[in-house]
Amino acid sequence: MAKCDEGYLCVICTKEVAGMTNSDLYLRYLLGQVDVETLHAQPERHIRCNPVLAQYIVEETFSPVVVEGDFDKRTLDPSFVSQQEELVTRAWKRLKTLPKSNLSIQEYPLPEFRNK
Repeated sequence: MAKCDEGYLCVICTKEVAGMTNSDLYLRYLLGQVDVETLHAQPERHIRCNPVLAQYIVEETFSPVVVEGDFDKRTLDPSFVSQQEELVTRAWKRLKTLPKSNLSIQEYPLPEFRNK
């Protein structure tokens, strides 16, 4: 989805990822997990098609995602889970605001991940 906001297919479900606000790729970019220079070359998927990350979004307008197995947040250290929930939820909320912002793509990431 990096080249434009439409037409990129999810590598998991093969359906179109409609807009950056549904994009796992852009969410991971905001979290400093994807470099801006490789953004255009990364595979795309829906946020919910990456349940290991999506489970950390805790917000009333986002239906909870449950992961079974080794990466289930219910089996992880509560302090780590709390930190991840705060971070990923903050990034998700920021992602929702970006389409109406005048920010450059370099300004998208959370402040602690800019200029990395």
